[in-house]
Amino acid sequence: MPTPLGREVLGWWLVTRVALFVLSVSAPLMFNRGSDYPNVWKAWLQWDVWHLKAVAEFGYNNGEPSGAPLAAFFPGFPLLVRLVSYTGIGYVAAGIVVSAVASAVAGVYLARLAQYEFPELKGIGPNAAMIWYGAPVGVFLAAGYTEALFCAFAFPAWLAARQGRWARAAVFVALASTVRVSGLFLIFALLVEFVTSKKRDWLSLPWLALPVVPVLGFMAYLKQIHGSWFAWQDAQEKGWAREFTWPWISLMHTFEAASKGHFPADRSDWTWMFRAELVTLFIGLVLLAWLFWRRSWGEAAWVAATIGAFCTSFWIYSLTRATLLMWPLWIGLAVLARRRPWIGRLYLAVAIPLAAIWAAGFFTGRWSG
Repeated sequence: MPTPLGREVLGWWLVTRVALFVLSVSAPLMFNRGSDYPNVWKAWLQWDVWHLKAVAEFGYNNGEPSGAPLAAFFPGFPLLVRLVSYTGIGYVAAGIVVSAVASAVAGVYLARLAQYEFPELKGIGPNAAMIWYGAPVGVFLAAGYTEALFCAFAFPAWLAARQGRWARAAVFVALASTVRVSGLFLIFALLVEFVTSKKRDWLSLPWLALPVVPVLGFMAYLKQIHGSWFAWQDAQEKGWAREFTWPWISLMHTFEAASKGHFPADRSDWTWMFRAELVTLFIGLVLLAWLFWRRSWGEAAWVAATIGAFCTSFWIYSLTRATLLMWPLWIGLAVLARRRPWIGRLYLAVAIPLAAIWAAGFFTGRWSG
């Protein structure tokens, strides 16, 4: 039976899932500009869902069936989608199911982590989960994307690390490393946390090598079929312009993309998304400063590595989605909301409309991060 904390978190999970389902049905109808009646059930098949579906369906050695190099995507999520699809519900629905279960698990562990970090603030855990579920980019916790599954492994991993349970933490980080390249940053953060923790146990140090195993295994597999250990990075560069760029050049490119007139008038969604990326970068830097002030070295390493990766591409994009992985942000917002209730009300006043707009944009095929 779920604990009272778990029941409250799952209540928020259910409410937000229902809201997103309503948006997935209504947005394509409301904003349809074509002559044909839209198929609202295809609203979930957008952007990276195409590519992850293609990996689940065809694997990595069948060209580019979705129009992009599939080696850019790690295998953990597509593998689960393929397994769930054997029930007969199809790949897109399977992705939604995987994300639904994963987001429920991740929300519970985010609440536990928040309560562990701030035991003096009663009820802080469910509040953190509620704020996370209601994030402006919360639609990506419901769609067939990798964020929810990654968090379902990363959040319990960090809770275990904070408790000094290093073997358990290493196992969860290893699982997270099968889902996204962000697992590399989580491995780095775990090492920093171990070195700076008062609960470090040097006998547990060998466990910290475990998360590297699935990464090396995936790289070896790509070497076998594509001839390069770094085929995933090559694919990122080819398909998403993620070649190394100095941060100031990347920032300049992003400012240009966020300028009015840079894109055609019918792609104003691109302009606004790049503006959102700049706002997100500012928020991330504020979060990083707070973590340094608190001397939360492991979490600071995680946030810094994540931001750094996005700021060394041709331009900064998808950092908005990456905020879902930054558990210190959502816990920090919950702490602020508890200590300054007006901040919590202000957050909800801004986040809820943005979440609805973001979801509507996603379900109608606009670029939404």
